[in-house]
Amino acid sequence: MKQVLIVSPHFPPTDAPDMHRIRVSLPHLSEFGWKATVLTVDSRCVERSQEPRFAESLPVDTAVSRTSALPARWTRKVGLGDVGLRAFPFLYGAGCRLIAEQSFDLVYFSTTVFTAIPLGRLWKRRFGIPLVVDIQDPWVTGYYDQHPQVRKPPKHAIASRMHRMLEPWSMSAVDGVIAVSGGYIDDLTARYPFLRPKPSMVLPFGAAPGDFDGVRHVPQPNRFFDPGDGKIHVVYVGRGGQDMWPALRLVFSALRTGLSEAPELFQRLRLHFIGTDYAPPERSRKTIEPLARLLGVSGHVREHPQRIPYFEALQVLSDGNMLLLPGSDDPQYTPSKTYPYILAQKPLLAILNEKSGACDVLRSTNAGSVATFDPTRDAGAQAEELYRTWREMLNHLAETPQTDWQAFEKFTARAMTRQQCDFFDRVVSLGHN
Repeated sequence: MKQVLIVSPHFPPTDAPDMHRIRVSLPHLSEFGWKATVLTVDSRCVERSQEPRFAESLPVDTAVSRTSALPARWTRKVGLGDVGLRAFPFLYGAGCRLIAEQSFDLVYFSTTVFTAIPLGRLWKRRFGIPLVVDIQDPWVTGYYDQHPQVRKPPKHAIASRMHRMLEPWSMSAVDGVIAVSGGYIDDLTARYPFLRPKPSMVLPFGAAPGDFDGVRHVPQPNRFFDPGDGKIHVVYVGRGGQDMWPALRLVFSALRTGLSEAPELFQRLRLHFIGTDYAPPERSRKTIEPLARLLGVSGHVREHPQRIPYFEALQVLSDGNMLLLPGSDDPQYTPSKTYPYILAQKPLLAILNEKSGACDVLRSTNAGSVATFDPTRDAGAQAEELYRTWREMLNHLAETPQTDWQAFEKFTARAMTRQQCDFFDRVVSLGHN
């Protein structure tokens, strides 16, 4: 059986979106000929919420090596919070020991902590081991240059300069690239032509149906609404941001039309946007309610920017009468939360960029209604179309979506892990350079 060293600073019990690829793959890797060792950062050193229940979904024999990191309470005094930088020397040392002691066939980075990825080049230079990088978000992006009206994250200029140096240095050593979006691979190969002959693969996150079984057996608290209060609770759990405003403008415009033309339905609506900011609670800010106020529908919109634990999020999805999935104006963005939304088996309304991979998932599985936004079309006409779709769905809320679960099978964690392992086999068979 081949062996892979998986590197991700976020790993259970740390609750972070970028560790789910690994979490749902681990139970299936051995079936397809791979044994994994995970190198991560001790969750006590990570500024993220903890979800102990994640351990229940991991194989009991999972080999995990946890390193330390410089305490954030010290490094933040000089403006440094990034866990990849704080843990870099610890990860490097632990990785060297693991690679020296074990016969790994591959090193695999699956993380959005991009500052850890340069370790791959260092290890490859020292040990000659093939390297695969999984791109879940753009490492270097021109999004804010192309959208100057969107507020930049704190320290964006400094981070951007650093990443523009680290990305080419790191990617020059890569033997294969996995990405959740084909657009990410296109961007990388355009910047770095040396990647074009290297193996690459588009691989969305895999769905984990068993996660909802855990919620059904052990219900979680719902702090946000009472499912039995007679209102129609429409739920979105996930990040916010101004890049979602084009989709949300249509949603709130359609809501405003509904309040005027079908008040018997739309007056009962309460839209909940939960966990919209990745920042710690003391630094989190709202990005959805300001737009709702601007469009005159704030009385029906509630935003809770603080992140919530994963299984609590699944409970809120299960308690909602209807689910809302707004997308980004970035055509490469494919929301990884699409699968939990489908598995919740609730009426689902998605407002997405036509190029988003989630469109194909929802349409092929018949799991929800998809409306797309197009800046070249009249916004009023698009909002009117969305209103009609929404009104029709509200008239059939009691009906369970007629999801094609056979079509959904190819999106499960097991099916995705099979593709992942086939890719690993291909990279190893080609060797490295």
